[in-house]
Amino acid sequence: MLAYLLRRVAGFVPLLLGITLISFLVIHMAPGSPVELMTDMNPEAGPEIRQRLEERYGLDQPYHVQYWMWLKRIATGDFGRSLSSDARPVIDKIKEALPVTLLLNVLSLFLVISLAIPIGIYSATHPYTPADRATTVFVFLGFAMPTFWLALLCMLLFGVVLGWLPISGLKSLDYETLSWSGKLADRAAHLLMPVTISAITSLAGLSRYMRSSMLEVVRQDYITTARAKGLSERAVIYGHAARNALLPVITILGLSIPGLIGGSVIFETIFAIPGMGRLFYTSVLMRDYPTVMGILVIGAVLTLLGNLLADVMYTVADPRLRKR
Repeated sequence: MLAYLLRRVAGFVPLLLGITLISFLVIHMAPGSPVELMTDMNPEAGPEIRQRLEERYGLDQPYHVQYWMWLKRIATGDFGRSLSSDARPVIDKIKEALPVTLLLNVLSLFLVISLAIPIGIYSATHPYTPADRATTVFVFLGFAMPTFWLALLCMLLFGVVLGWLPISGLKSLDYETLSWSGKLADRAAHLLMPVTISAITSLAGLSRYMRSSMLEVVRQDYITTARAKGLSERAVIYGHAARNALLPVITILGLSIPGLIGGSVIFETIFAIPGMGRLFYTSVLMRDYPTVMGILVIGAVLTLLGNLLADVMYTVADPRLRKR
């Protein structure tokens, strides 16, 4: 098992380099540049000033030279300084935004797994019953609704009409005056709506994959043999069938991690949450190359770690992989 995981980790380095190279080229080849955004609205900014700014930020160098200089800085843990007006270190911006996005994604993923796997198992063991059809309609309604539209409806209903939940930010204005339990409740109230909406929109795919995988597994001969030996139905379903049915679901979970991180842009923009998605969106608009590249590197590392976690879960679910 250890050798299998070490081989996977060794393959991450060239993959990460390839991701950063493609991202760097795509960003720099896109129309517009930070210098143009800084000088276009300033009538006193002539060609000389533009040239000085390009030299200052190293944008006058060829792409391969810029990439090599950036790569050397990244190797030492230096993400550079933001090209926005605050000129803060990129790593400081990421340190502020990353925990927020990770919290949203971890809570959402935990909620999706907690609901999707039981729903998939129940639907597979009770196929074409009224309960199976009802859960199918429910999850696909959530899947079919546009995320931003569902978020706006929930904000209108629960935040404006009923006044049950806050509709923006991560904490209230009087957060610092609250007790420890009051701060916890305030955070939970702010997170409840975005986390739940994110989970609802992701629930359909995973639950359907689990249902399909379970339906295939329960028809296998070893399940019939387990029942013939007198095992209880619970032991057959959860001890034998569910464990084998999880293998394709683990693959889907590993592939869904980048989507969760990318999907944070919508939730963090709508709910005014200061996370990685919102920071990435504003940085792209400002052509803030160092910040965009820093966020892409962190996102790539998290994606690779998610794939590694999926590999670990594979070895837990499938004992045959431990001997490789």
